[in-house]
Amino acid sequence: MPPSKRRQSNDMLYTVIVLIGLCIVAVTVAVIYYIRAEELRTQNLELQQGKVNLANDEEFRQLGAIVGTKPPGQSQLGTMIRHLDQMVGLVKGRPVPPTSAEVKVAEAMKSVQPLLARVGTYIPLPVTEPNVADANAVAAAPDDANAAAADPNTVATDAGASMGAVVDPNRVALTAVISDLLMELQHTIDQKAAVQQQLEDLRNRFDMAVADMQKTKETLTAQVGEYRQEVDQIKTDYNDLRMLVQRNSDEQIKILLDRVDKSEGSARQLNADLLKTQAELNVAQNRLQDALTTVGKIKPAPDQEAVAYKPDGKVILVDDSTSVIRINLGADDRVYRGLTFSVYDKGAGIPRDGKPKAEVEVFAVDKKVCAARITSSERKNPIHVDDLIANLIWDSNKENSFVIAGDFDIDGNGTVDYDASGKIEALIRKWGGGVTEDVSARTDYVILGTEPKVPPEPSLEAQTADPTAMDKYNAARQRLERYDQIRQQAQTLWVPVFSYERFLHFTGYASQIRKPGAF
Repeated sequence: MPPSKRRQSNDMLYTVIVLIGLCIVAVTVAVIYYIRAEELRTQNLELQQGKVNLANDEEFRQLGAIVGTKPPGQSQLGTMIRHLDQMVGLVKGRPVPPTSAEVKVAEAMKSVQPLLARVGTYIPLPVTEPNVADANAVAAAPDDANAAAADPNTVATDAGASMGAVVDPNRVALTAVISDLLMELQHTIDQKAAVQQQLEDLRNRFDMAVADMQKTKETLTAQVGEYRQEVDQIKTDYNDLRMLVQRNSDEQIKILLDRVDKSEGSARQLNADLLKTQAELNVAQNRLQDALTTVGKIKPAPDQEAVAYKPDGKVILVDDSTSVIRINLGADDRVYRGLTFSVYDKGAGIPRDGKPKAEVEVFAVDKKVCAARITSSERKNPIHVDDLIANLIWDSNKENSFVIAGDFDIDGNGTVDYDASGKIEALIRKWGGGVTEDVSARTDYVILGTEPKVPPEPSLEAQTADPTAMDKYNAARQRLERYDQIRQQAQTLWVPVFSYERFLHFTGYASQIRKPGAF
């Protein structure tokens, strides 16, 4: 081959080799750039998805307005977490444990819900029924990362599900609740101060009226004593004169008889003065009663039965499986086995009729607490912790004094039991109380049965047929007179009066009265 042709062939070969090399390089670079572009596109999609999970476009645009001022060196998310910790610390207190925002908010809601539920007993708050389905859904997947997006209200509802309906935090503001509580507290304090001042004024007026009445009574009593002494002296002189008349002559008899006439005239005058004084005493007592009535109309007197509605203790533990409760009273408070109590709702207090929701009987006593078995209760209204307990007779600090009068049907068979007063007295003494015959300033309570019935006065024929008929009639009259006297004395001395039914309710003994051995 000629040299020129060989050089041309070599040049073409070099050119083809260079073109093939360039194509290989171009393809290699294109493949590398394609692979890199795919990696960048995948990273971009992952970043876009992370952005969507973190916040939407609108939230990203307003991120500065949502978070607020960002301290130097901190991220927007860190600033938001710091603000959340401050809010949770304000609710639960410091320090705030390092955990997820979901757990922090849920724990704060759990701590707030019971407080709002208690506040709801004093201030009406909007409530909602617990969402059991949502609560079960949260409990079914506690470790799931998506559970962090669960509604914290659902967690709070789950925490308060044991209490039934819970307070809806979406409609309740803590600041408004605290403000309402403070206003209610101040209103209660003002009412208490006003009532206390009224009570003090009434007490001072009553003490002054009693002092005046006592002074008048002492004065009239002293005058009556003087008149009686004069009458006794006149009777003595009269007897002496009669003896002298029997011993002396007719002239002495005449003189002495004149003296006797004068003495009788003086005695009649003294008797008239005594009757006048008694009438003045009655007028003074009537005026005093009218004055007390007028004062009562202007300012009603305090509730004389208020002491009876004061609870003796409260329930601190309830065991429904054994029907046993624990009470915050023990041997140090003079509690003993067999003592009965009535149980009342902690929110409603003791009603006027004294009818309890349940009755219990103490069977075990410790130094500070005691255990009692439930003898009767309402299925729809069971005993709860902090419910009130009370017994009208029993008192941890003193012995209450009682007076019993009237007829009683203690076994509920429709007939009067003539030994009922003795049985009731035995119950009172068993529970640590005392019984007296008459009402005095030291009497705490009066138990009145029905008014005794007095039969017609027996005729001669009835007395002949039944020699004890007149004795029965007189005994019935005496019982009626004593009944009226006790009732009047209790009204005058402001002693609380209880019927037999209310007496049983207040002592927690109504459910056992028909059982054998109740008395």
